[in-house]
Amino acid sequence: MLRTPSKQQRAPPPGSGRQEQEQQAPSAADWREVVERARRMGGHVSGEQMLTDTFSRKHTYLRLSLTERCNLRCTYCMPADGAPLTPGERLLSADELQRLASLFVGAGVDKIRLTGGEPTVRKDLLEICRSLSALPGLRTLAMTSNGVALKRQLPQLQEAGLNALNISLDTLRPDRFEALTRRAGHGKVLASIEEALRLGFAPLKVNVVVMRGVNDDEIIDFSELTRDAPLNVRFIEYMPFDGNVWSDSKMVTYKEMLAALRDRYPQGLVRCADPAGEVAKNFTVPGHKGSVSFITSMTHAFCGDCNRLRVLADGSLKVCLFGANEVSLRDAMREGATDDDLRLVISAAVDRKRAAHAGMFELAATQNRPMITIGG
Repeated sequence: MLRTPSKQQRAPPPGSGRQEQEQQAPSAADWREVVERARRMGGHVSGEQMLTDTFSRKHTYLRLSLTERCNLRCTYCMPADGAPLTPGERLLSADELQRLASLFVGAGVDKIRLTGGEPTVRKDLLEICRSLSALPGLRTLAMTSNGVALKRQLPQLQEAGLNALNISLDTLRPDRFEALTRRAGHGKVLASIEEALRLGFAPLKVNVVVMRGVNDDEIIDFSELTRDAPLNVRFIEYMPFDGNVWSDSKMVTYKEMLAALRDRYPQGLVRCADPAGEVAKNFTVPGHKGSVSFITSMTHAFCGDCNRLRVLADGSLKVCLFGANEVSLRDAMREGATDDDLRLVISAAVDRKRAAHAGMFELAATQNRPMITIGG
């Protein structure tokens, strides 16, 4: 039981800090111009070229947002007065999602993560999982969920091909959960974690956004969950997005979180070897079945090894979580773009990906979407 209290290459960048201004990615209005320009220069890109930027980073991991809707209202994700959501007819259909996923997997993407909003509120989630998991070459079909409506769907989702799972939970206290999410449902999230463990999702990842004065007093409680269960608890530095009133005073740094754990476990933490493209800094506590990790986007960025691309629920391709520039693949598809056209547009956007995102204070001043419309 879960116990709860081949493009032109440049040198790779450093992980963080102020960088040059972001180059302008093609906008939705000029995708035809991008295609025409590419055709004049040769007119074809291979899958490897489509996914490789000018810093030789190959992007093999696609985060695919299924919806902007959510059954929670987390304070760091959605502004207090709500966020304008895209009308349903302007979101990607299941067929459009499948077309894009097939294009990316055919080019070399081997991992897709379904995000939201909250993906379980999408009624055709099961069918989407079945079709995506059948794509030749896709090894991992993952999903990030808040867990509120997950338990009853999880057995069928696993049968449909879902084989990796993250559940977001920022507190082990029901009263604090309601304050953070503006909704009830804490017990349902815990039940979903139990069900995922029963079904054999291992390691099951639990995402915890740590905020000073809010839940930073629960770091040890969360780490203790790994003692008897094969959980990977991931402590995430608080990040700035539109409407979440970020300040550095709210952010608990990786250094502080790690120090708290080292104080609690005098036997020491063991640093794990990180696979290529890993964004987390991973540790085990001797004697624990699970592990703990840190997502350090603010203080120790991992841009140099980034292998992620994002397609948002409205079809916008976002090459960097913190970048404002996007290109609408939805508009291109609905205006008659062929698969070759889409490859050229994607390649042009990837080719313009920055070396690294800006430092945290510059990010706080950068115009970006609310997290709920990005999907993390």
